[in-house]
Amino acid sequence: MSSEFPEYACPYSRLLAEASTKFRLQVYDLEDFVEEADDGYSVDPFGELDHASKCYGLKQRFPDRVLIMTSDKCFMNCRHCTRRGLLGKAQVVKSEAELASCVDYVSSHAEVRDVLLSGGDILTLNDEEVMRFVDAFARLDQIDIVRVCTRALCTNPGRVTDKLAEALARSKKVWVNTQFNCADELTIEAKTAAAKLIDRGVPVSCQSVLLKGVNDTGEEMLALLRALSAARIRPYYVFQCDPVKGIGRFRVDLEKAKEIECYCAERIGGLALPKFVADLPGAKRKTPIELL
Repeated sequence: MSSEFPEYACPYSRLLAEASTKFRLQVYDLEDFVEEADDGYSVDPFGELDHASKCYGLKQRFPDRVLIMTSDKCFMNCRHCTRRGLLGKAQVVKSEAELASCVDYVSSHAEVRDVLLSGGDILTLNDEEVMRFVDAFARLDQIDIVRVCTRALCTNPGRVTDKLAEALARSKKVWVNTQFNCADELTIEAKTAAAKLIDRGVPVSCQSVLLKGVNDTGEEMLALLRALSAARIRPYYVFQCDPVKGIGRFRVDLEKAKEIECYCAERIGGLALPKFVADLPGAKRKTPIELL
C-alpha cells in the first residue's frame, strides 16, 4: 500500500466495496501491491504545481476555464486518482483573501466563462463553504457555468441533501460533474442523489475513467452507460487513465479502448454515448482516442 496515498473510504464507500468487486478495486490496493515506478510518468504531469498555477489555488490549462482547489480531502481515496501525488501538497483556497484573489484573476480574464470547483472534493466542505465558492463566481456576469466537481454521488450520496440541491440550483449556473465507473455504483442512493439535483434543474454529467478490471469490456461499459442514462445522468467523457505515476495497473491498452468505444457506439444512441478521450499534457483539448 502506498504510504504517500493511504487507503481511505467513508462508511458508505466501504459498504459498496463489500457489495461490488469492481468498486472494491478502486478503494483498496491489492494485498501484494507495490507502488509502480511508472517510468516516464510524473506525479504532476499537468503542471499544477508550477506552470498551470496562476494564483494561489487557481489552475488554468485552457483559455475559457479555470479550476479552483477548494479542498484536499475526499470521501474516498480512489486508487486511480490523478492527484494522488498532489493532495498533501496542493494549494487549497481557504481564506477570504485567497478566494478574492481567484475571483480577481477570473474578472481580469474576460475569456474565462467556466469555473471548476474541485480538489479533493468540494462536497467534503459544509453547505456554507460550498456556497461561498459557488456564489463568488456565479455572481460574475462573464461566468456561464460553475462546475461542482464531486464524486459524492457515487462515494457518499447522502451528502446531497434537498437543502444543498436547492442552494446549488439558485444561480441557474451550476452544473455537477461526477464520476461513476461501473453499473454497480448506480445504487438507489446514488440515483436518489442525482434526482435531487436534476429535478431542481441542475444538470449532472459523468466523467468515467477506463479502468482495467472495472469497466474494460464492451459489455461492462455499455451497462454503465445504460445505467447512467436511466438515472438521467449524462455520460460526458470516458477518459484513458491519466499519465500519472502510481496507477499503471489500471491502464487499458489504446486499441482495446477503441474497441470498447466502437462496441458501445454500435449499440447505444448518441444521447448516451460519451466521448472517449485522453487528457494529454500540453494538448490544447481533450484528445479523442481515435486521433491517437
